[in-house]
Amino acid sequence: MQWYVVASLLTILTSSQGILTTLSQSNGGYKYDYATVPFLAEVFKLIVSAILLWRECKRSPPPKMTTEWKSVRLYPIPSIIYLIHNNVQFATLTYVDTSTYQIMGNLKIVTTALLFRLFLKRKLSNLQWMAIVLLAVGTTTSQVKGCGESSCDSLFSSPIQGYMLGMLSACLSALAGVYTEFLMKKNNDSLYWQNVQLYTFGAIFNLARLVFDDFRSGFDKGLWWQRLFYGYSITTWMVVLNLGSTGLLVSWLMKYADNIVKVYSTSMAMLLTMVLSVFLFDFKPTVQLFLGIIVCMMSLHMYFAPPTTLVDLPLTIKAAPESTVEVSVDRKTDSRASS
Repeated sequence: MQWYVVASLLTILTSSQGILTTLSQSNGGYKYDYATVPFLAEVFKLIVSAILLWRECKRSPPPKMTTEWKSVRLYPIPSIIYLIHNNVQFATLTYVDTSTYQIMGNLKIVTTALLFRLFLKRKLSNLQWMAIVLLAVGTTTSQVKGCGESSCDSLFSSPIQGYMLGMLSACLSALAGVYTEFLMKKNNDSLYWQNVQLYTFGAIFNLARLVFDDFRSGFDKGLWWQRLFYGYSITTWMVVLNLGSTGLLVSWLMKYADNIVKVYSTSMAMLLTMVLSVFLFDFKPTVQLFLGIIVCMMSLHMYFAPPTTLVDLPLTIKAAPESTVEVSVDRKTDSRASS
């Protein structure tokens, strides 16, 4: 399967994620425990990966699977980073409003590219760096509201702690993605075997969060397994399947493409969500949204298009070798005449 097909599917699923989550609400709230959704999504990804690994093991030759502890012990680290990232997210929202948090979230585009270069030693051209900056500018522009609104004034009025935590959140998100790509590409292990390890630890950490919520609430809502499927509807199950399928596509991109492709997919998904919201939720489009979409399209073309289609090379470069040959011939002719 080509990477751009997977990236397109990821864009569509990610854009529908927010829409399905909104549709799963009832009277502005959730009848179900939203913390159970990531846990069930991890279980879904684990089951799918285990089935695909079982099918792969029945073939000849069998897939490569590294079972040494020094390799397996690296797979809980992404879950730990995401756990810290989620807590930093909640801490950030205590200092800044939602719109400011969303705008600061675009910093992860740039931080992902920086960590991508520093830790994975992947070189990016000057045009690609410019494209990544344009992508961050485009997504930010699409989220900025009109300057006449009061929310625009709050963008730079939050405490310094909020901005510091927002930057930390962007760095942690980028670090988790870059480290996951490092894990997926460090050897030739089967993708499904790597997924089984990742999602096993992911399910364990999400289960630990449910147990912690039980103790923190004093078991007022009952034990976690008693509310695991409580309040679930067809739309809620679609949210679970969507979240799980998105994770499987991301792991494929981490194995066979890279983090930058994932960043573009999720950024385009955000813009697609805003466009679909115009038709589904009476969202009013703004000039900033259209400008942001144009800038992001330019960024997409700049990053993935061949450099020869972006820069017009002058014709004099092609003519230069011919003139050089003519000069050398003239010099040889002059030398023979003098002799």
